[in-house]
Amino acid sequence: MLIRELLQKAWLRLEKAGVDSPEVDAGLLLGHCLGKSRTELYLMADDKLSVEKVQLFFNFIARREQREPLAYILGFQEFWSLDFLVSPDVLIPRPETELLLEKALKVGSRKIQDPGVIVDLCCGSGVIAIILAKELGRKVLAIDLSMEALLVARENAKKHCVLHLVSFLQCDLLSAIKAVPCISLAVSNPPYVSEQDIATGLQPEVDRYEPHLALDGGNKGLQIIERINLELRCRMTQGAELFMEIGADQGGDVLSIFKKEQKLTKSFTELLIEKDYAGHDRIFHAKLETQ
Repeated sequence: MLIRELLQKAWLRLEKAGVDSPEVDAGLLLGHCLGKSRTELYLMADDKLSVEKVQLFFNFIARREQREPLAYILGFQEFWSLDFLVSPDVLIPRPETELLLEKALKVGSRKIQDPGVIVDLCCGSGVIAIILAKELGRKVLAIDLSMEALLVARENAKKHCVLHLVSFLQCDLLSAIKAVPCISLAVSNPPYVSEQDIATGLQPEVDRYEPHLALDGGNKGLQIIERINLELRCRMTQGAELFMEIGADQGGDVLSIFKKEQKLTKSFTELLIEKDYAGHDRIFHAKLETQ
């Protein structure tokens, strides 16, 4: 069977299975099998493949037909123009998180001499911690409850040559860090999907394959965010800043959570919700008072 015939057969199968971009996915999977780019595949359209390569390709197609995410089949996801290792132990990095990083890096670049700790809270695959370390040249503490996720993050730090800058800590949010002011910049993509949305059903790729530990934010998706508010306040230095990814309908609730006064802790004087490129609430920014 010719390559063009293989691709046509494959993308028709994926289209029938309900995959959003069947032609693109088929090309990426065949390219992965052969170590070729989509352009190279186009130039090879009339070539024939070995039986072994055809079998491998259709094994991948069968997995994608079951709605297994493309990134898990390939074993990597592009983010910040870099390839990051991913597995079912971690969420697949999304473009929205690049926007989160852009906002955080603007502030982080002004805090180069700040002695406080930079934290990636709920680090998953480690993309946030690794980009912060690469771009700022600063040490970053990556925290996650899942040891399996931390092992993936560590491999990514090694892959991108920042293992000397990124430290890893397994704990439940900030429970293992003493409640004294030490954090000057916190960046987080926490679990913020509501238990209601999970119960009614997410996209098959997400619901069946991505780790629910990294998705489930409890009632209205706010339970982890409420804990982050409480645990960060007593561990942030004066003027410290938080950047956090949130759900598209959570802006008002998140502002209310962080506006509440807490005994024996400083208040947040600057609270801002920033929208993503689709116009949805996506980035929460807070700054702790300095007086």
